[in-house]
Amino acid sequence: MNPFILRKIKPIGLVILCLFCLASCNQSSESKEEGTGGVKEMLGLNTLAATETDSLYIQDYISQQKQFKEHEDLIYQFYGDRDYRLAWFKGSDLVPESEKLLTTINNASKEGLDPKEYKVVAIDEMISRYNDMGRKDSARLELQQQIDIALTGTYFNYASDFYRGRINPSNIKQVQWGVRNNKIKLHKALQTILKERESTYPYYEFEALHKGYTDLRDALQRYRELEEKGGWAKVELGNRKILEKGDTAAAVISLRKRLDPSAQINANDPAMRRFDDKLEAQVKSFQELHGIVPDGKVGGNTLRMMNVPVEDRIQQIMMNMERWRWIPKRLVPKSLDQKYIWVNIPEYKMYVYEDPNNSPEAERSYKKTMEMNVIVGKELNSTPIFSDKMEYVVLAPYWNIPNSIVEKEIAPAMARNPGYLEGQNMEVVTKERNPKQISPSSIDWSSVTEKTFPYMVRQRPGPKNALGTMKFLFPNEHAIYLHDTPSGSLFSQTQRGFSHGCVRLQRPMDLAKYVLKDMPEWTESRIQETINGGEETWITLPKKVQVYLVYFTSWVDEDGNVHFRDDIYGHDKRLEQELFS
Repeated sequence: MNPFILRKIKPIGLVILCLFCLASCNQSSESKEEGTGGVKEMLGLNTLAATETDSLYIQDYISQQKQFKEHEDLIYQFYGDRDYRLAWFKGSDLVPESEKLLTTINNASKEGLDPKEYKVVAIDEMISRYNDMGRKDSARLELQQQIDIALTGTYFNYASDFYRGRINPSNIKQVQWGVRNNKIKLHKALQTILKERESTYPYYEFEALHKGYTDLRDALQRYRELEEKGGWAKVELGNRKILEKGDTAAAVISLRKRLDPSAQINANDPAMRRFDDKLEAQVKSFQELHGIVPDGKVGGNTLRMMNVPVEDRIQQIMMNMERWRWIPKRLVPKSLDQKYIWVNIPEYKMYVYEDPNNSPEAERSYKKTMEMNVIVGKELNSTPIFSDKMEYVVLAPYWNIPNSIVEKEIAPAMARNPGYLEGQNMEVVTKERNPKQISPSSIDWSSVTEKTFPYMVRQRPGPKNALGTMKFLFPNEHAIYLHDTPSGSLFSQTQRGFSHGCVRLQRPMDLAKYVLKDMPEWTESRIQETINGGEETWITLPKKVQVYLVYFTSWVDEDGNVHFRDDIYGHDKRLEQELFS
């Protein structure tokens, strides 16, 4: 008797089976066969073997196919939830979703994934053998179970990478990604694929969850096609430092080929050697897509960006697709208003997105309602990557200076000039709910350290305050927030890494009016009057607002243009080592 069948029979069933077997010993061989068939029919074992498996069989199979070991718990949970019924068969026939899964695996390269990583067992061969077997072949039932578990394990291997990411950023400190985890339940997603449950997410199409990802996926295809055709021309200026409109040179030919690789350019045509208005417009467009001042001149940063090989850009796209897999499937929790603030650090930009239908499941219905330039942390004071919820707007704020800055900047300044604090409208206070002032002259500034300084240095509200007129708080372990700044001229620069880590806003009043719009008493005039009053005022938002501080060095805009940015903190370099080395 098949040991699998024995596992599925309850103890009382074994007793009955033994009794029938003993009774059948006195019968003819024909009656014995009929008797055994009667037992199986009574216990339902023919149906059982064709439609079910069990935990012991799964355990045995996975022990032999260790490629599925990583997701063993998911496999057990999936089959346990369905009382160990087979998933990929209807009767003895495979369901259409099995073919869709295998096709998806074959096309995994379109997702920046390697199909070989998921073809860990020869499922196609197993299915072919299964189809060639007779329906009464007992080995066919065994193979049916193996195919079912193999399909399930293959799905989890693939779906884990596709929906959660090839690496888990929480487990790799070097990646430095603190955005809340993507908690997608893959066994539930598989139930959706098999049409056993409904979901608004496109699992049933083996589709991605975020438009930012699918746009990059389309870009990946275009860049791979370009790579197959040889990539783009390298631009070499020779003895020139800059190439600009009006110049005539051989380098203009390579520039034209670089900006339009598919164009047919006659290098012998004198007009093609002249840097004309059309070419200048193309250069400016390139510069805008790469975060460079669009002056239309080729040299320096522009030349460096143009000569990045297409292979490197392909890897950059794939790394940013990976980051999208880490983003939660539901960008905004159901408990919050369906809006979120998105700060892309390498882009030096902040966006606000809102769903006019307020439907927590429909990520693709979010519309951009605001954008502005921001200033982020300099390389040595990098802005951390994380997500949180905004709770307060603070008008006319104090700047509570971190002890790290007190040690590195304030203390040396005080040692040089005892009047420094007063000149900066700063004060020293105790760390209490109602702080008391401490005389700066009573402190030995030469011995101040970040860990031992017992007081707090803060800058009073006013025109010199580093936080400007307001700040937006989403309490977090990093002590990072969004705020105004008195240094408005810095927003005109393209590379805006100047802060100690917090994010400075170009138009803070616009954001204040937006997040306070459900509090009609807080009109723009009242906000301004409160700021002018010079007394710190905290406003608690009626509903928290989701905030993301993220790091994408490549993305696709609303017009389908692919953008690239420099890896300002070296995060791409570390991720590249994890994904491609």
